[in-house]
Amino acid sequence: MPLTDQEVQQLKETAVQIRKDIIDTTVAAGGAHIGGALSMVEIMTILYYKYLNVRPDQPHWADRDRVVVSKGHAGVGVAAVLANKGYFPKESLSTFNQFKSRFGMHLDSLKVDGVDVSTGSLGHGLPMAVGLSLGARLQKKIWKTYCILGDGECNEGSVWEAAMAASHYKVTNMITFVDRNRLMIDGATEEIMGVEPFADKWTAFGFIVKEVDGHDFTALAESIDFALAGQSAPVLILCNTIKGKGVDFMENEVKWHYGSMNSDLAQQAKESVDAWK
Repeated sequence: MPLTDQEVQQLKETAVQIRKDIIDTTVAAGGAHIGGALSMVEIMTILYYKYLNVRPDQPHWADRDRVVVSKGHAGVGVAAVLANKGYFPKESLSTFNQFKSRFGMHLDSLKVDGVDVSTGSLGHGLPMAVGLSLGARLQKKIWKTYCILGDGECNEGSVWEAAMAASHYKVTNMITFVDRNRLMIDGATEEIMGVEPFADKWTAFGFIVKEVDGHDFTALAESIDFALAGQSAPVLILCNTIKGKGVDFMENEVKWHYGSMNSDLAQQAKESVDAWK
């Protein structure tokens, strides 16, 4: 069902708050992978506030939908979403990546409620998501698996091995997203190790590809609804995004793949988020 205007507005307001929490957490931690966390905010927001069948007060509920954030370095963004959703107190984000904190730079599923899979070694998320999805099928469970990949990590061969398996076994109880912000730690993806023609590659591997503006809630919802309607092959939602989205001085700047801020720069960043919304 298409999003109503009210739903879109609520999602936008939630995304603004999540971006501000990412900024504050980055300051508290002394630095984080903020650029790629900001680029996937809309993807994470629409999943957690529209589609996921989860219970924050029962994080280990057996029939919950699973989320695999394969680009695990963006844990500062995942933590902000989970805190806003009520998995743990937002105040605890102030300990992010500090000594004895439950929150490492890459979130540990054994320590952080709401994290289904520990990630960080790039290229591992999609293989695990395929395994989770096949496990659900074998157990005759109806829960879904949602996997979020970075475009840079699609340099990894394990991604494509998993893609072949997903296609071969017709893993249609999984939806895969790629955060296509076109920048990785060393520079532009197409300069470091080009992935284009990207959509065609996924199609060749047997996926149905929906290419969308990854910051457009309506477009994201339409693609997710399409996937959930039941298709004959796995669905890949290729989300064209902007690294550092919402913070004007971070947008499309590779230096903000990882970065730190003082309080003045953080205030400037939050003012930019307010102006953009």
